[in-house]
Amino acid sequence: MKVGLFFGSFNPIHIGHLAIANYMVEFTNLDELWFVITPQNPAKQKLTLLADSQRYYMVELAIEPFTKMKASRIEFTLPQPSYTIHTLIHLHELYPQHSFALIMGSDNLQTFNSWKNYKEILDSYSIYVYNRPNTQIPDEFKYHPAIEYVEAPLMEISSSFIRQSIKQGKNIRGFMPESAWKYLDEMNFYK
Repeated sequence: MKVGLFFGSFNPIHIGHLAIANYMVEFTNLDELWFVITPQNPAKQKLTLLADSQRYYMVELAIEPFTKMKASRIEFTLPQPSYTIHTLIHLHELYPQHSFALIMGSDNLQTFNSWKNYKEILDSYSIYVYNRPNTQIPDEFKYHPAIEYVEAPLMEISSSFIRQSIKQGKNIRGFMPESAWKYLDEMNFYK
């Protein structure tokens, strides 16, 4: 089975994440997509991050109708900060029968060569890249055989936009899956 790994803090998950995930499992050769909820991205501060279990639960609520998607808490058990290469090695040990591919936005390619063991990732895994606005693909990655560029629909929604809007008292219900929004609203997150 070929599994796409969509890494992120999902703080919170929104319809943009779901649109990309849905596109990837329906229009590429991926059999499943796993949302890998990251406890701490080495490149981001942890200040506004909800608890791991709360973000995991929101992802589970959001993807419930999608049979080809799963939520993964694999990084909760690994040392922090989380490095993608460590997670990939760990997943390969746990699921040797699966083939794993990374899913990332084109903006991540701009700093990909600074990732820990990025060449090892390129040598051992496929990478599916969806377009992000105003990004240039570095020459090193433009025609790399491990990288496949996917024309997923572009939605300019971010988790930080949702958090800021909630803090300002805005109704952002339409930007999130209904079940995840209800949980977020009941828990008074980001207010």
